[in-house]
Amino acid sequence: MTDHLTSIGIQIIPKSKALHTYDLVDEAIAVIQASGLKHQITPFETVMEGKYEEIMKVCDQAQKAVLAAGAEECLVYFRIHYRKDADVTFEEKRLDR
Repeated sequence: MTDHLTSIGIQIIPKSKALHTYDLVDEAIAVIQASGLKHQITPFETVMEGKYEEIMKVCDQAQKAVLAAGAEECLVYFRIHYRKDADVTFEEKRLDR
């Protein structure tokens, strides 16, 4: 895709008849936290900053972790912001406006 920094928001919604949703979401968050990528956890999604391929690899691992933890299925939503010739960083997206 690009060698520049990309910003990707991921929302994983696990479905399970036996397990609590938040416990399964915590599995995905643990994968993201262990990745070393810059990230911010919010109530509805987790946003990551890094190279596109690196982030997507972590997203794949997070989904697999949720399924391995016992979810029967999961819904995954992405929001991606990238530029072909420049980085997309958290610093340019002021959260305190």
